[in-house]
Amino acid sequence: MRRYVIATLGLDQRVGRAIDTLETKSAASDAPADDVPEMPLPHDPLVVFAGGLFILATFAALYFARDIAMPVILAVVLKLLMQPLVRLLERVYVPRIVGVILMLCLLLGVFTGIGMAIAGPGSSWAQKLPESLPRLQQHLSFIAEPIGAVRNLLKRAEQTVQKETPPAPVTPPPATPTAPVAPALHESVVLGALFTTTANVVTAILATIVVLFFLLLSGDTFLRRLVEILPRFKEKRQAVDIAQQVEHNISVYLLTITVMNAGVGVATGAIVWASGVGDPLLWGTVAFLLNYVPVLGPIIATIVFAMVGLLTFDSLWHAMLPAALYFAVHLLEGEFVTPMVLAKRFTLNPVLVVLSLIFWFWMWGVAGAILAVPMLAVTKIICDSIRSLGAIGHFLEG
Repeated sequence: MRRYVIATLGLDQRVGRAIDTLETKSAASDAPADDVPEMPLPHDPLVVFAGGLFILATFAALYFARDIAMPVILAVVLKLLMQPLVRLLERVYVPRIVGVILMLCLLLGVFTGIGMAIAGPGSSWAQKLPESLPRLQQHLSFIAEPIGAVRNLLKRAEQTVQKETPPAPVTPPPATPTAPVAPALHESVVLGALFTTTANVVTAILATIVVLFFLLLSGDTFLRRLVEILPRFKEKRQAVDIAQQVEHNISVYLLTITVMNAGVGVATGAIVWASGVGDPLLWGTVAFLLNYVPVLGPIIATIVFAMVGLLTFDSLWHAMLPAALYFAVHLLEGEFVTPMVLAKRFTLNPVLVVLSLIFWFWMWGVAGAILAVPMLAVTKIICDSIRSLGAIGHFLEG
């Protein structure tokens, strides 16, 4: 029909080719956008270089300002967890400031209960440790021979190297009388280090509580201000969507993980009580806390329960029973229950999860290891919501 129209109107072939070109472009624009890259990558080397420098500068700032940055980020994560509860209290006509104070009292009560559950039994186990060391040495006697062989091999290698490279003559420095170090000096150094560590922990906790209080009290003030300064409606809607997704997903994740960890703690307490280890509240709390650190936490807990069994029982199979049962509980929770509950909400790359745990543990210690997975999940949610960062979000996906 198009050829008939062209011939009837007396149009030449160039016009026909132009119409063909226009139809091809129209069909391409109407076709599904399968060929359009959904996750564009930056092609400008300057952009990549500047982005890399910005990331390195951010990590350096977080490392050197960890005394300030870590409590703030911890307060932000706790705010994402507790904000829905504060909103729920507002719906039943509880003033915001009252709801915030109630949430902070609940948080402090949980921390106080955990501290009381650990302090008493932990001190009693520390007192019993010197008496139980011979039993531990007896159980681990089978590895003494391999360790001795390795030690002898290293000693022979060191002697061989010393024979091949004779030491240069060194003039001994003049002998100066040195006074013996008093035991009180060692005790003062240990007490000073302990006091400094305790002061730093207390300062970080107080800073986190203060920042959390004002974050919960402010509510969505920062989000409203951000929406007001964004120029276009599309950007305003995108900012609101990202904030809602981050808050909903992180709160659901933390609540789910807390419930799962509590279940692991209860099961572990029952296991150690049935095994005859004693202090089920202590070891259940230890399992509950260590389960917040993926991969590394359960490994450490398994080693701890193995050592506790070796310190408690004379029989080797009885000593390994608490660690084996805990490991079975962890496999059941980590491989079946938690993935079934969370589904695909947090499909993170397991290799990147382990690397993130190691990196943030080096940056901020135990608190960094606990915050590693929530920060990685927040990063993935933000990258999935912004088209220019979609490649990073796809890379983080499991």
